[in-house]
Amino acid sequence: MHLVAFGLNHQTAPLEVREKLAFSAEALPEALGRLLDSHAAQEAAIISTCNRTEIYCSCPDPLRAIAWLAQYHDLTPEQVAPYLYRMDASEAARHAFRVTSGLDSMVLAKPRSWDSSKDAVRIRARGRRPGASA
Repeated sequence: MHLVAFGLNHQTAPLEVREKLAFSAEALPEALGRLLDSHAAQEAAIISTCNRTEIYCSCPDPLRAIAWLAQYHDLTPEQVAPYLYRMDASEAARHAFRVTSGLDSMVLAKPRSWDSSKDAVRIRARGRRPGASA
């Protein structure tokens, strides 16, 4: 199993691409459920703001999780690949701290990603399945 983070942000993708891969707050619980049901990831959290979409997950094959993201938004993996970054294990954890603290934000202010991160944890906790760990 691999712990990975992948996504795109204001530094890697133009606005029109970020908009295509964004998840609305209302769609996040359903999207997370579909990701887990697809078996592309065993555990996951999705962070989506106007400037970033990221998935943090434990998965056997990160390419399957990336393919799920593309397919969920009616795109192919090849269409999203040029804009994605991917981090493994400790680099993913370090990146999560940078995102939630606002250090990786387009504008340094109250980090919107902090709110999105808290929402991702709440959604994951509400949708916990038997045998799943948080």
